Amino acid sequence: MNFHRVDYTQHLPAAFKGLSTASMQVHAGSIGAELAELLFLRVSQINGCAYCMDMHSTALRKAGVEQRKLDTVAGWQDSRFFDARERAALAWAEALTRLPDGAPADALYEGLQAHFDEKEIAEVTMAVALINAWNRLGVGLQPELP
Repeated sequence: MNFHRVDYTQHLPAAFKGLSTASMQVHAGSIGAELAELLFLRVSQINGCAYCMDMHSTALRKAGVEQRKLDTVAGWQDSRFFDARERAALAWAEALTRLPDGAPADALYEGLQAHFDEKEIAEVTMAVALINAWNRLGVGLQPELP
């Protein structure tokens, strides 16, 4: 991987490995890799991380997610391709990514509770936290697209 700025993987290999390990645990968790990737893609869109958008949309395509669904991730609220579980997770992800708006509303959390148990809520929240960290690295240090 080449960088336009600083190669954080070279200068902080243990931190890079830690983020990578945490991301793999989320992928292997009970929410499923597809939902984790959808969350990663949507948060990356919000944060404007081209590297991560490319990575996660590619992973979703390879996993067999329909292109029309991928094309409407940014407009998931109005797209018929997302089920209630995905919508609850995406709403939560957007609220956590846009923290200047304040803490996510109780109604959003209650929406999660309708579809996820406590472990899964922790996984969804961890997925959002991790991709926000990756996005800051990607936007700030600008790895080149493969």
